[in-house]
Amino acid sequence: MSGANAGPRLLLRSLRATMAEPIGAQERLDKVASLIASNMVAEVCSIYALRADRALELYATEGLNRDAVHQTTLRIGEGLVGLIASDARPLNLPEARNHPQFAYRPETGEDLYHSFLGVPILRAGRLVGVLVVQNATQRSYAEDEVEALQTTAMVIAEVLASAELGGLSGAGGDLDIRQACHFSGTSLSEGIGLGTVVLHEPRVIVTELIAEDIATELRRLDAAIASLRLSVDDMLARGDMAAGGAHREVLEAYRMFANDQGWARRIKEAVQSGLTAEAAVERVHNQTRARMKRQANEPYMLDRLHDFEDLANRLLRVLMGRPQSDMSAELPENAILIARTMGAAELLDYNRSNLRGLVLEESAPTSHVSIVARALGLPSVGRAIDVVALAEAGDDIIIDGDAGEVHLRPTPEIVHSYGEKVRFRARRMERFRANRNLPSISKDGVHVDLLMNAGLLVDMDHLEEAGAAGIGLFRTELQFMVASSFPKMAEQQALYEQVLDHAKGKPVTFRSIDVGGDKVLPYLRMDVEENPAMGWRAIRLGLDRPGLMRAQIRALLLAARDNELRLMFPMITEISELRKARLAVEREIDHVRRHYDVPPPKLQLGAMLEVPALLYQLDELFDVADFVSVGSNDLLQFMTASDRGNSRVAERFDSIGCPYFRALKQACDAAGRAGKSISLCGDLAGRPLAAMGLIGIGFRQISMSPAQIGPVKEMLRALPVETLQLKFTEWLTDGPENPGLRGLLEDFAKTHQVPY
Repeated sequence: MSGANAGPRLLLRSLRATMAEPIGAQERLDKVASLIASNMVAEVCSIYALRADRALELYATEGLNRDAVHQTTLRIGEGLVGLIASDARPLNLPEARNHPQFAYRPETGEDLYHSFLGVPILRAGRLVGVLVVQNATQRSYAEDEVEALQTTAMVIAEVLASAELGGLSGAGGDLDIRQACHFSGTSLSEGIGLGTVVLHEPRVIVTELIAEDIATELRRLDAAIASLRLSVDDMLARGDMAAGGAHREVLEAYRMFANDQGWARRIKEAVQSGLTAEAAVERVHNQTRARMKRQANEPYMLDRLHDFEDLANRLLRVLMGRPQSDMSAELPENAILIARTMGAAELLDYNRSNLRGLVLEESAPTSHVSIVARALGLPSVGRAIDVVALAEAGDDIIIDGDAGEVHLRPTPEIVHSYGEKVRFRARRMERFRANRNLPSISKDGVHVDLLMNAGLLVDMDHLEEAGAAGIGLFRTELQFMVASSFPKMAEQQALYEQVLDHAKGKPVTFRSIDVGGDKVLPYLRMDVEENPAMGWRAIRLGLDRPGLMRAQIRALLLAARDNELRLMFPMITEISELRKARLAVEREIDHVRRHYDVPPPKLQLGAMLEVPALLYQLDELFDVADFVSVGSNDLLQFMTASDRGNSRVAERFDSIGCPYFRALKQACDAAGRAGKSISLCGDLAGRPLAAMGLIGIGFRQISMSPAQIGPVKEMLRALPVETLQLKFTEWLTDGPENPGLRGLLEDFAKTHQVPY
């Protein structure tokens, strides 16, 4: 043990012993302040905690007037303590009163003291208070004393984060770190969830701060950084990341920062000051976050801040030998999962029996993780900025997927309010359940098939519960995404048989495997693509990998037997692709007839209209396809050139707009001319106002998540369709600008008392 580290090490041991003593919260803080003053050979040690109202309150002191505790407060930026809080940097002064920011508080009795050293108390890079020592003599504190106080502040941060300090404040409020937080985000999936926080990437708490041997710590750090860089390179080369998307962009940022020599140098310098490798990473992370947070109003800086946080957490896990995350672990009851971002496959890896909600800092309503969340009936909110940094594992949380709101550590009033909202929602759902067997017919007698989206066997239980007319979209790729290896043909056949059995004669439309983009299979190697959403995916992959397509088609044919088989192919761009797919099906029919002695089922083959090029081939499309289903999410992103996984642009363009609805009406008109059926499956179908618009332009089959069928049916049964159709002819011809198509639909609904 180096002599320079002996003092701080003894202090930290004493502090940890004090934290474990069975004494009251105030007595513990007072004892902590006394220990620090004694170790630092200071006449004064004061601990200021940041309150929820953003005031810094004196919580404990050794040397100042004890009557000032819980009475003296400073605003951020006020006085020397407020300056440290504002800048999140240490302040070392031989004569405090000469500083222009000095603010004298007579009740403290600090006029006897001249020299001043203060450091911010940071936790996960977030300011939670200020730690100060003072002496009567004029002196500049040595660099090792500044380092020692910063290290001590890391321990004090955990004390301030504990729940036991609640109620001590002179103002009677909570500390900032424990205050209730409200986030206004974007609704990804409807529903309300009340539960406790589970972090997708659990935060690492560093407990060993002082190095026994600096050379050993430097070697550990070098090895961990090398391992981190190698692991990031490996992940970028893996098949499940090669497809690109948000996850790859995050890892590209990791690689850039992991190879940043300045970042590594700062951590090494912190180790050389006497810290363990873990404590050095934590300190540099705290300092970096505090500095960048001041510039976080700039979107670029906010993204880089997130990248640094994720990278620091990843490096700490490498140092401590912990896995990045354990999605197979048992979740607590009523778990609300919180993450910066997440792939659809990662969500499916969790045990869903205790999962009650999902909160993401990124993601948009049409991203695939959002689609999977809706399929699971999981209330979800995206764009909850900073929720990962502010949440602690085990915190109470309420997620409102209807309004896109998240309440972290909610007040009793909020809890009571949401109790009422949950009861109201239950009554509303009961009304929908009571209406599930009512026909889906409009006020003026127009029938519309309200179908359900599914992708897992567990979804099939909702078919009867929701009163759906059938399955308008069965996402076969989900079976592939949850598997650790490629599902065998027999496994695929077994799933399809169970799906058809559960449907009990209701129509089921299977979509052939649609992977690529952000839907990746860990066991399928794919090349890196600049724009994976428009790359090698869906039917393109199927035609190029005929073995994959043949196995799935054969499994479907064998599973269908005496049932009708409805199969559609995604991402059709040219009619020739659909013809090739039909030819592949015909070959498999011959194979099944010859080798399995199974008669071919009644067969309907369709295409998904997702690529705008098909809008210019509609008549030819309906000549070849038995039916067409519009994939509204992809079609909208390609028409507007806006990546649906990019939360900054995904909602930039209104999906209820004239250009988009004109295109959809062209498709409906072409289906009418050909005498073929057309449906729409996508986010639009499940929103009552948008569904009203779809019905108004001619759609008579729309598919949505089970929970959305009740509200859409309620809207339909009050809707005068023929009147709306006449209005649409006028609206789409004139091209309304103000109030726009959405506003016109809202006015129509209000005028005709249609719930939306």
